[in-house]
Amino acid sequence: MTLQRQLSFWFAALLFLILCLWLLGDIMLPFIAGLVLAYFLDPVADMLERWGLPRLAATIIILACSVLVFALLILLLVPMLGDQIGRFAVKLPGYITNLVNLFNEAAPEWLKSLLDRSNLKLPDSASDVATKAAGWIATLLSSLWSGGLAIVNLVSLLVVTPIVIFYMLNDWDRMVAKVDGWLPREHADTLRGLASDIDNAMAGFIRGQGTVCMVLGIFYAFALIAVGLPFGLLIGLVAGLLSFIPYVGSLIGGALSIGMALAHFWPEFVPILLVAIIFAVGQFIEGNFLSPKLVGGRIGLHPVWLMFALFAFGYLFGFVGLLLAVPLAAAVGVLVRFALKQYLESRLYLGPPPVPKPAKTRKKKA
Repeated sequence: MTLQRQLSFWFAALLFLILCLWLLGDIMLPFIAGLVLAYFLDPVADMLERWGLPRLAATIIILACSVLVFALLILLLVPMLGDQIGRFAVKLPGYITNLVNLFNEAAPEWLKSLLDRSNLKLPDSASDVATKAAGWIATLLSSLWSGGLAIVNLVSLLVVTPIVIFYMLNDWDRMVAKVDGWLPREHADTLRGLASDIDNAMAGFIRGQGTVCMVLGIFYAFALIAVGLPFGLLIGLVAGLLSFIPYVGSLIGGALSIGMALAHFWPEFVPILLVAIIFAVGQFIEGNFLSPKLVGGRIGLHPVWLMFALFAFGYLFGFVGLLLAVPLAAAVGVLVRFALKQYLESRLYLGPPPVPKPAKTRKKKA
């Protein structure tokens, strides 16, 4: 098969995949979620197999524990988060008003004059700022909440997703072996190497960074609740979830928490300092223990490319696109690096080989 026919085949396969996602996106969520969760839990099944359990028994144990944990989260966590989102939207105007008044009272004159010269002067009416910002954020939160409940079909997730996890987790190794048998023998080693690189990149994100997000979310939530910060559960879990993109979760969560602490605790300085220390400790734990141990150097993707993939796939395919954004971004990154390596080793980059100079012949003396 010529290079042109190979490129045509894979381009047609990509278009077919995009068309299927676009047409079937509304019904694919439980299947994609089951596939992602099965990939996340496959190392646990392998570990139980090494301990002597059959694959079927390991799958049943993992699925039972996962369903139990998920049910507890639904019963305990979702009502609390729903209540905090509603109360946060109601109280947000007052918090923003407090922050604007605090800035007007405590900010140094040079900063106020700098804002005046930069045409960044705060509006005179803090209530107007609070009302507009609160209305925008409340609309966003309510749309995300209601849209999430509409997209995530609860019945299909609770019924179909566990079935998909069971079959995918039980048959994972057999499926990998079957797909490996379909590889063209001439390029099997190259394709296996690419698949291994893609697996390492996806494992770094889905398994490694996903575990980091869960640990940080739990730490931030419990620590902020212990300090007494209002909506500490909501803010902590959001900060942990956003840690999926490096530095974004800590910056947004830290800024939101410190702003909330200033609006609620001022002029008490100790609780505000404790909130800042919590995020400093979280970043220290992530940078020195969690990420080196769980993620390491396997990601190989720039955070900007990751954010673009999340926004692009989320915009095109909704929540299903968000689930597929990281695996596809990892695969594209590996393929692009492979293509770049091939280009740098090709004659297109290196140019034609040098023409050897003809050897000089010596004339024989008569």
